[in-house]
Amino acid sequence: MKKKTASSCCCHCHGEPIEKVVPSANAAYFCPMCPGVESDVPGDCPMCGMALERNPLVRATGTDKELESMTRRFWIGAVLTLPVFILAMAHLLPGSISHWAEAPWSRWTQFVLATPVVFWCGWPFLVRGARSLGTGRWNMFTLIMLGVGAAWIFSAVALLAPQWFPEALRGMHGPPVYFEAAAVIVVLVLFGQMLEIRARSRTSAALEGLLELAPQTALRIAEDGAEADVPLSEVQVGNRLRVRPGARVPVDGRVMEGSSSVDESMLTGESLPVEKQVGAALTAGTMNGTGSLIMEAEKIGADTMLARIVQLVADAQRSRAPVQALVDRAAAWFVPIVAVIAVVTFGLWYWLGPEPRLVFALVNAVAVLIIACPCALGLATPMSIMVGIGRGAQEGILLRGAEALQHLEKVTHLICDKTGTLTEGRPQMVDYFSQPGIPADDLLRDIAAVEQASEHPVASAIVAAAKARDLVLPSVADFSATVGHGVSGTVSGKAYHIGTQYWLEEKGIAPMPELAEMATQWQSAGRTVLWIAQEGVLAGVIGIADPIKETSAEAVKQLHSMGVKLIMATGDHPATAKAVAKLLGIDEVHAGVLPEQKIDKVRALQAKGKIVAMAGDGINDAPALAQADVGIAMGTGTDVAMESAPVVLVKGDLRGIAKAIRLSRATMSNIRQNLLFAFLYNALGVPIAAGALYPVFGVLLSPMIAGAAMSFSSLSVVANALRLRKAALG
Repeated sequence: MKKKTASSCCCHCHGEPIEKVVPSANAAYFCPMCPGVESDVPGDCPMCGMALERNPLVRATGTDKELESMTRRFWIGAVLTLPVFILAMAHLLPGSISHWAEAPWSRWTQFVLATPVVFWCGWPFLVRGARSLGTGRWNMFTLIMLGVGAAWIFSAVALLAPQWFPEALRGMHGPPVYFEAAAVIVVLVLFGQMLEIRARSRTSAALEGLLELAPQTALRIAEDGAEADVPLSEVQVGNRLRVRPGARVPVDGRVMEGSSSVDESMLTGESLPVEKQVGAALTAGTMNGTGSLIMEAEKIGADTMLARIVQLVADAQRSRAPVQALVDRAAAWFVPIVAVIAVVTFGLWYWLGPEPRLVFALVNAVAVLIIACPCALGLATPMSIMVGIGRGAQEGILLRGAEALQHLEKVTHLICDKTGTLTEGRPQMVDYFSQPGIPADDLLRDIAAVEQASEHPVASAIVAAAKARDLVLPSVADFSATVGHGVSGTVSGKAYHIGTQYWLEEKGIAPMPELAEMATQWQSAGRTVLWIAQEGVLAGVIGIADPIKETSAEAVKQLHSMGVKLIMATGDHPATAKAVAKLLGIDEVHAGVLPEQKIDKVRALQAKGKIVAMAGDGINDAPALAQADVGIAMGTGTDVAMESAPVVLVKGDLRGIAKAIRLSRATMSNIRQNLLFAFLYNALGVPIAAGALYPVFGVLLSPMIAGAAMSFSSLSVVANALRLRKAALG
């Protein structure tokens, strides 16, 4: 472990502001809470005791050792704890089985099975708890160590040296034991840690998916014209590179020769390829179409747009505020208070108590620690989160972590992409007009036959519309495509040109006023207009659009009713974006937005104190999804978008966001109820366990009753959390 000098630690358990901690380029693991703490191997932070996090920009090699270790400890602990729990609870069962709980063989069996659970399975938590005591940064691990340690030590002494206890506590088989409490706490905490590590692994996998979009090699053209594949690391600024048809662009640069259509959906989120001619910019990771391009490299390595997107995602993902921080902050006060009370209890009983003073002092001090054991406090948050996440899954809302539920509750602004989020993400022919005297189906059949030879998504939309009308497409002759303009071909002896208005004008085909007016209306509605010429005469026009999802309007109304302001940020054309926003009632529109601008808009709102949710489905949305307080990905989108977001709507239905917010509010309310109960329980139970009632009523709370009260508090928390299964989500 190597540790740089740090002026402060921003550990959650102190309630201090969360700083952005950026690890060194080669650091495999780092602490996201404490600046300067880095390591080449997994482990714990020596300052705050939390598990180190893997640097997402360093590609993983081999398996995740930390996840393997926690998983192994959890399953072994669960197998050993189950019989301990059954034996301890045997007194609740009918018949002779109830005697198992106090039988000597049962007590020894519990001791043998629980001891490895505590000292091997729970060893990482004991170490973290001890370290937190040494550093003064007390957190949940401090509670776990004290609670587990008190329960096991008291039980071990009761089993091995029962004569040390008062006669009233010995009973027939000796003082009570609480091995099951110690073992169960360890197993529950292991389960939570295992889930957290898996979530971190998925985050890293998302970034690795982004990195893999860049090809490993590039086809470099030497000065003598020879071409050779070279590793991407050998490409220099100014090199001439060939981009083959169907290949990914290796670095950022500009077209020097050739023309083609390039799929930039990974960058812009828009489904329509962009036509590239000489001088046009190319971005690493985008997919070339059918043409061959020669480009000049302008940005390489970490300077490319793709690398910057990866860095943006990584930086944003490091800024997080887990809901468990509420408990940790409380534990920073709760743990030392309980420890002081236990010490004071021991001292007062040893000084003023009846004989045997030492035994009474020990018993009452241990009763304080047992009744303050963090079962209810530890379960208060994870139980509600677990039930809430399960309820969300039933509604098609996948929540990857507790932080999403924490922030969804207070979302004030929702920034959403257009394509694939508010719209279907699939171009369709929505408007079609043919000149009088030209049968509409015949014209559509012929132009679809021409478009069938093209690989452009707009062509696919026209072909799909023709097939939807059960039209049989004839063959096409003399097909040709002019990149960025249109296509032409001959069908049944008739020559067709299908493309932009300006392209047809270049062919000497003048637009008709009535069709031009129609096209203008379609464009104002956000349509892409294609003009059709038959035998050199204008024959009709087609409007292509990406349909709005049927549920988007209802979703916008629901979100408005919940006080959420909606902002559209899209890379699409302003006319199309404004048309969609007007139809849906979107509050604010930003069109032609790049990935850096999306994340800047998120940060600008956050700087004003707003809680921002971001909804999207493309790789271009990944940085903003990660930077937002809550990233929400459409289940119909890219894997990287889904892996970058803590919330995924499986059905791609925007109404799921309203459901998710309702679920968050119900879950956070449930957590507050649980925490309030847990603290009230301790506020009442600890003084009674310390002997507050003894001077007046002569009543002492034995550790056995303290253990029962502790179990009751845990059951109450669990029962309250289970109410979330029936929460109304609308």
